[in-house]
Amino acid sequence: MGNYLIKNATILNRNFEFQRGDLKISNGIFVNETPDDAEIIDAENFFAVPGLVDIHFHGCAGHDFCEGTHEAFKAIRDYENSVGVTTICPATMTLPEEKLISVMNAAKNFPGLAGIYLEGPFISKNKLGAQNPDYVAAPDIEIFKRLQRASGNLIKIAAIAPEVEGAFEFIDAAKKNSRLTIAHTTCNYETAKRAFESGVAQLTHTFNAMPGLHHREPGPIIAAAENESVNVEIICDGVHVHPAVVRNTLKIFGADRVIFISDSMEATGMKDGEYELGGLKVIKHGNRATLGDEKTIAGSVTNLFDCVRVAVKEMRIPLEVAIKCASLNPARAIGVDKSVGSISPGKKANLILLNKNLNLVQVNKAD
Repeated sequence: MGNYLIKNATILNRNFEFQRGDLKISNGIFVNETPDDAEIIDAENFFAVPGLVDIHFHGCAGHDFCEGTHEAFKAIRDYENSVGVTTICPATMTLPEEKLISVMNAAKNFPGLAGIYLEGPFISKNKLGAQNPDYVAAPDIEIFKRLQRASGNLIKIAAIAPEVEGAFEFIDAAKKNSRLTIAHTTCNYETAKRAFESGVAQLTHTFNAMPGLHHREPGPIIAAAENESVNVEIICDGVHVHPAVVRNTLKIFGADRVIFISDSMEATGMKDGEYELGGLKVIKHGNRATLGDEKTIAGSVTNLFDCVRVAVKEMRIPLEVAIKCASLNPARAIGVDKSVGSISPGKKANLILLNKNLNLVQVNKAD
């Protein structure tokens, strides 16, 4: 981990404002005083920003989290760390309970996972996206408890379509030990509003796999906007959501409530070709991944750091806002913001240095 004095940087401070200054790191922790044996790094002309936190992605580097192997987990972790994503909470797909149990058992002892995002199986068959219809299940708190036990309580976020039968009983029981999010849903405004009032606190990949905005049928997005305790995820890869919609989402919800996610799949960081997601064939072509029909978007093939770059350079989102949405906000969502998510004394020194063109120069991972 080492001791460092990073001098002359343009630092994104704990208030997410840029200021010129020095950073001190002692044994992997941001500190106020320079350690005696600190290695000096000159960061003139570089931005110093917190390491990113991806709380919703499925894979990268040719591997999927649901492979459930040490090899897959390591490849995913190492790739993410190499691109400045220093805290990861990978997501499952809709799979049989037995398969999910095996993934949870494998994940609970693997170092470097901040949590698990249970995206299926409690979703709507009418808004599957790239989820496998064969394994969609009715909301079942006993299944959830078995998965949570197998994971060693690593499930930090669990998805639910609130319109399906048994959803509200599930919400009442599950909200005690996991953050809940509306996902892959056909729910209307009234049902979403009730879900948020019942304890659901997030909206999964907003605008995707859910009803859109309509002036007579406002749907779950407006219900989320009206409840200030709800955060919304958004994929800023330039494929899933139009730049104007990203900008206006930030206007509506504010920079504290928006979470950038990658929703990346195994083809991320790989060449074009045929891959797999949740047992379904996926074709990668450039920055777009689709199912075999070449129409249905199947996750993204853009890592979170590149999503931030797209947001800033192509969508005109201020850098400090984009970084906050990709670091502190997701860290808060999974309850790790006391240790990561911002540059602040006492927190882990997860840090990335960027040049003025927003190219990654250096990554410091505290552990």
